[in-house]
Formats: sequence, structure tokens, C-alpha cells
Amino acid sequence: MVVMARLSRPERPDLVFEEEDLPYEEEIMRNQFSVKCWLRYIEFKQGAPKPRLNQLYERALKLLPCSYKLWYRYLKARRAQVKHRCVTDPAYEDVNNCHERAFVFMHKMPRLWLDYCQFLMDQGRVTHTRRTFDRALRALPITQHSRIWPLYLRFLRSHPLPETAVRGYRRFLKLSPESAEEYIEYLKSSDRLDEAAQRLATVVNDERFVSKAGKSNYQLWHELCDLISQNPDKVQSLNVDAIIRGGLTRFTDQLGKLWCSLADYYIRSGHFEKARDVYEEAIRTVMTVRDFTQVFDSYAQFEESMIAAKMETASELGREEEDDVDLELRLARFEQLISRRPLLLNSVLLRQNPHHVHEWHKRVALHQGRPREIINTYTEAVQTVDPFKATGKPHTLWVAFAKFYEDNGQLDDARVILEKATKVNFKQVDDLASVWCQCGELELRHENYDEALRLLRKATALPAHRAEYFDGSEPVQNRVYKSLKVWSMLADLEESLGTFQSTKAVYDRILDLRIATPQIVINYAMFLEEHKYFEESFKAYERGISLFKWPNVSDIWSTYLTKFIARYGGRKLERARDLFEQALDGCPPKYAKTLYLLYAQLEEEWGLARHAMAVYERATRAVEPAQQYDMFNIYIKRAAEIYGVTHTRGIYQKAIEVLSDEHAREMCLRFADMECKLGEIDRARAIYSFCSQICDPRTTGAFWQTWKDFEVRHGNEDTIKEMLRIRRSVQATYNTQVNFMASQMLKVSGSATGTGEPPQLAGSLIQGISARPDLGAPVVLTLCSRPLVSDLAPGQSGMDDMKLLEQRAEQLAAEAERDQPSRAQSKILFVRSDASREELAELAQQVNPEEIQLGEDEDEDEMDLEPNEVRLEQQSVPAAVFGSLKED
Repeated sequence: MVVMARLSRPERPDLVFEEEDLPYEEEIMRNQFSVKCWLRYIEFKQGAPKPRLNQLYERALKLLPCSYKLWYRYLKARRAQVKHRCVTDPAYEDVNNCHERAFVFMHKMPRLWLDYCQFLMDQGRVTHTRRTFDRALRALPITQHSRIWPLYLRFLRSHPLPETAVRGYRRFLKLSPESAEEYIEYLKSSDRLDEAAQRLATVVNDERFVSKAGKSNYQLWHELCDLISQNPDKVQSLNVDAIIRGGLTRFTDQLGKLWCSLADYYIRSGHFEKARDVYEEAIRTVMTVRDFTQVFDSYAQFEESMIAAKMETASELGREEEDDVDLELRLARFEQLISRRPLLLNSVLLRQNPHHVHEWHKRVALHQGRPREIINTYTEAVQTVDPFKATGKPHTLWVAFAKFYEDNGQLDDARVILEKATKVNFKQVDDLASVWCQCGELELRHENYDEALRLLRKATALPAHRAEYFDGSEPVQNRVYKSLKVWSMLADLEESLGTFQSTKAVYDRILDLRIATPQIVINYAMFLEEHKYFEESFKAYERGISLFKWPNVSDIWSTYLTKFIARYGGRKLERARDLFEQALDGCPPKYAKTLYLLYAQLEEEWGLARHAMAVYERATRAVEPAQQYDMFNIYIKRAAEIYGVTHTRGIYQKAIEVLSDEHAREMCLRFADMECKLGEIDRARAIYSFCSQICDPRTTGAFWQTWKDFEVRHGNEDTIKEMLRIRRSVQATYNTQVNFMASQMLKVSGSATGTGEPPQLAGSLIQGISARPDLGAPVVLTLCSRPLVSDLAPGQSGMDDMKLLEQRAEQLAAEAERDQPSRAQSKILFVRSDASREELAELAQQVNPEEIQLGEDEDEDEMDLEPNEVRLEQQSVPAAVFGSLKED
């Protein structure tokens, strides 16, 4: 049961409260000016009827009329109470009055003004709302106007009252001029384009204006051009032509769009002839192909639309003679425009670079069939193009100009053009030289040979002031006398039309000026040789050789030596040798092969064979490494033909020492094959054994197959086993697995009675000694030392594979021991790694059953020896043979 009580206070006799409200009432009586107490009481009474809650707010505000928290909560609650009611309900007026009472104390609070304005906007009271916004702007300081204006502008835009909105925006722009774009957009949407264009023009002219939308000044200008050009009837207060032409001077990189906008303005205004004039002016002034394309396409589209409109009008109203004439005129104008496009485009390119020679030639080609235009174009070109700024060769304009007159039979005019061209200060001497050559060729084409000679002699005459060819400070007229092009043509004419003495004088003058090329020198010598002046031709070669160095002198030497040998043969052998030695002195390896072969041929035909062999020997050292193999082949072939195949052994040995592994392998196979054919089996086997050191079994299977076939034909079981042992050794050498190599070395070092070779050898020396009855003395074959076992590059392998590798190493070692014959049965003796010096001496005295008998033609003193006496020759044993057994 709720207990109701009436508060016995004289000021409020009608106040009613519940029993639960007593604590809050008592607290308020104690602290009636405390906002917190009132807020707690209000929070407690949120579920109470609305009149009681409003009564509580009124009690609080009567005591605290300046409390923003109380007013804000009270007004918010009152607006919520009428939210779902009709706007004509009297309760709305009560809420409005409540807001008005609040602004007596809270007129400086923008939040309350915003809520009240929004509340009025929801009621649809336009005038009252506008006046309330104005009151808010007058009441609030200017620093807080920025909070009111967004809602105010939204209110203005929400109603079709453009005059009111315009006046509001004008007031707003005084506070925020940077928001002019928003105002312009509103003006466009409300179809007030004249004022929009004025505002936009003001923005464009303001250099300090910064667009909120991030637009550049050009973008704003482009919008202005589109606005005023597309609406000429609505924009009356601006001079459109002046504005767009002002943009043409400011934005030179976007001329095409601006010209099109200006023409579009006149088209929409109905001034078609004025628009056509604008298009013509545009295509004569634009500087880029892009702008030209935009303007030309718009121009062509305009002409097409005019023709289509005329045809449509004539079809509707009926054709008359005047209409037909006008239509034909429009069609002819359009066809002329299309035909002029290449020429107009060429004009654009020439405006970009008036010194572009190739574009001038293209312009002349566009005027094909119109002589007057061609002459005018050439005249304009030679007057416009600056030789020092020209792109291309400017002399070609003069030459083409003269050729045009020549083709039309006006030789005198052509000569005048070329004569003027010779006085032009070109940038390059070659340009003036080409003009002089064209002068000569013009006369030659018309069989004026004497005049051609005269012109070229005039061109090559010494000027009053001489200058160096590359001296850019001097005019080209003072430097053309050193032009090889003019001198070459003069030399050709002198050979064809002049005398021997005049031609010789021209060539001598070329050599004196030091402008000759190797070909000029050869031509001069050939000319003298044709006239039987052989020694003079050789002198010409000598002069040319003194002018050039390697490699430019290569052709001169080759021709000189060939001609000299052909002329004298062996009659002047010493002189020819001196020439060859002079040519080879300082000759680069790249060009040495030809000279050495020519030198060797001379010695073979007219000199001594040993001299020829010496030349070949020098050639193998002088040529490039890539040519050494071919040179050795020639050397071996010539030596075999002159001295016999036995003389080539030393050459083979030298080739094997010098050549790369690949070529050395080929030489070894050929060397071994030759020894087999001569019956020297031991020599061939020694060669195969040596060559095996550079033959990886994984990549050179052909070599090992060849050696195997050799052993099958000429060897025995022991030699085949030795070959297999060497193959395994070489294969281990080329193996790059460090763990495998380490296990192999440990296996070999751990064997106490092993007969294998030491794992590290400084080299191998292969010697085979045999006696040939036909030679009468022992022949010793010694091949170059090469490392048997290469250095192992450090590497790493997975530890999990170590055990497998060691097992594989033990298997290979066991197979090697089984394959090796016992020392007592073996015919091939090896030095044991653990042998002492006494055992070495016994091994040295053992008789080799395969020792080669030297025959019956031995010295007398050796025949007198006793059977048990053996003559030994002592030599020092290399320390590398003993390895770790060497005594300290």
C-alpha cells in the first residue's frame, strides 16, 4: 500500500510525494542548492509519471536556474515526451516555450541552440526556425558560429527557397571563404549559373585559395570554362572570350581543351563562323600532337554536325538552289579539312622544333606535284634551320633543293643553290664536304668533267687561314681542305680523268696532310703498281705504315708483304725477312697468325727449312691462346712433310705443355696414335698414362675407351690392371666429397703392407727409354710434369652419411688390394711407402725382365766388361719420392 502525504509547506501546499521520496526530499532540504542531490533525485524518479518528473525539474531549476546539466536533461526529456505526437499538438508549443525560458539563462550554450533548431526543423516551422538560427548566431560568440552553420546550411538546402539560401550562403562565406566550392555547387543545382560563374571566376583568380576537395587551379579553371562555354545564354556577366584566352596563356600544357571550350561557347551561342575561326586559330597555334588531335577531332565533328543539320533542314523544308550551293560548300570545306590534316600535323611538329631537318623533308613530300609550294617550302627551310641547332643533317636541305631544280632542267638555278650552300657556316666539316661532293657529282651527271675537277680542286685548295680539322672555333670553310671525303672524290676523278702526275700529286698531298686511311694507302700503292712503278708503290706502303699503328696497319702490312713476295720472290730474301721482322715487331697476337704463316711460306719456298720451322715455333708462342691449337696442327703437319714424323715428337711435347686440357688431350691421343704406328708401344703407353691425369672418367669416357682398346691390342694382364688402377686413382682425384677422400687416405695410411702409391705426389715424371737402330742412340721421351692428385677444396657433408661413406671406402680399398698382383709376380715394380734405404738398393739392383736390349752396336768399352759387372750411373733421388720416410 502506497502512503501518500502532503507536504505542509506554505509555499507549495499542493506538493504530493511518496514515502520512498522522503530520503531524497530530506537531502534536498538539507542541500537544496546541490546539483548532485537534484540529479540523484531525478534519476530515482525516471519511472514516475511525466507531470511529476517535469514538476521535479521545475523545482530544481527554480532553485538552480543557471545549471546547464539540469536544463539540458529537462529539455531533452520534454522533447522526448512529444516525439511521437503530431506537430500541431499544443504540447509542442509548451516545449518551445520551455526552450525560450531556458535561453534566458543559457543563451551562450550552442548545444541547446542546436537542439532547439533541430526541434523546430522537425516541426516544419520555416520562418520561426530561420529566425531562431539568426538569434543563435547573434547570441553566440563568433568562435562558435562554425557549430551552427552546418545545420543552418542544411536547413537552407532542405527547402526550395533559393533566395533565402543564397543570402544565407553569402553570410556564411564571410565567415568561411574557403567553402566557396560548396556555395558554387548549390548555385549550379539551383540553376543560378551566372552567379556561380562569378564566384568560380573569383576563386580561380585568388592565388591563395585552397580547395577543400583537393582540386588544382587548373581543374577549377576547367570547370569554369565548361560552365561558361556550355551555358552561354545563362552566363551574361562575364567576358567568356577573355577568360578562356587568359587561360590559354596560363595553362600552356592544356591548350587543346581550352580551345575546344572557346569554340564550344561560340557554337552554343550560334556564332558558327566565329567558332570556325577559333578552330583555325587553334590548329595554327597548338604546339603538341595531343592538343592538335583534340582540336582537329572537335573541328571535324563540328563540320560533320553542320553538314548533317543542313541536310536535315533541307529535307524538311524542301531543297532550293541556294541550299544545294551551301551544302556543296560545306562538303568541300570538310573534305579540304581532312586533306589538310597531314600538313597541319607537320606544322605542329615544326612549331615544336623548327630545326628538325627530317620534318622539312616530309613537308616537301606532302607538297608533291605542286612546284611552287615545294620551292617555297625549301626556301623557308634553308632560311629557318640553324645548322648549329639542327636535328639531322642540314646540308641535305640544300642538296635536295638543288636536286629539285636539276630534275626540272634548271641547272643554273641548281648551281646557284649549291654555290650558296658552300658559303653556309655548317656545324660539321662533313656537311660542307658533302655539298662540295654534290657539286662535283652534279657536273659529272651532265658530263662537265673539267668543271667537276675544277670545283673539287677549289674545295681542296689551301685557305688563307689554315685551321685544324676539329677546331670548332674556326668556320668550316677554313677546315674543309682536310676533309678526306673531298680528297677521295678528287683522287677518283684524277685517276679517271687526270694524268699520272696529277693523280700522284693528289695522293702525296693526302699523305702529307696525314688524313689518309689504310684503304687510301693501298689504293695509292695499287695505282702506282698498275703504272709499273713498283718501288714507288713499296714506298707508298712504307709511308702508310709510318702513319698508322696496330691494328689499323694490319691490312697495309698484309698487302705490302704479299705484293713484295709476288714481285721479288727469293731474289731479295734478306729484305723480305727484314720486312717480316719489322711487321712482327709489336704485332698484337690477334693479327700475328696471318703474318707468321706468310713468313713461313716464304722460308719454305725460297729460304731454309730450319728457318721455316723456327718461324712456326715462334708462331705457336705469339698467337692468341685460341689459335695455338690450329698453329700447332700446321706446325706438326709441315714438320712431318719436311723432316718426317719422328721430328714431330718434340712439337707434340711442346703442344701438350702449352695447350689447354681439352686440346692437350687431343694432342696426346694423336701423339700416342703416331707412336703406335711407329711400333713404339711403351712410348704410347707412357703417353696414355700421362694424359690420364687430365681425363676425368666421368666426362672423358672416349679417352679411357681408347686406352682400353690399346691395351687389349698391345698389352697384357698386368698393363690392363695398371690402367684400371690409374683410372681409380684419377677418379678419386676428381672426387669432390671430402669424407670419401679422408676415409680413403686413412685406409691407405693404415695399411702396413700396401703397395699403392702415396696419396700426395708433387708430380709425375713419365720416362720411356728405348733404342732405335735407325737412330743409333737412345731416345728419351720426357713429358711435362703435372700433379697426379689435385688439391682438395674444403667442403662439408652431412654427418648422417659418414658411416655409409666409410663403409664404401673400405669396400673400394679391399677391391684395390684384390686387383693388385703380388710383388713377387708383378712385372711392374713400385716403391713401398714403408721401405728402408737397404730395400731400395735391392730393388734398384733387381733385373727387369722387360728391359729393352740396346742391340749389338754398343761401345767397345762396354763390350769388354765382365758378365757380372754392371755400370751404374748415379743420380740424386728427388726428396718427394721418399715422402714421410725422409730422414731429418
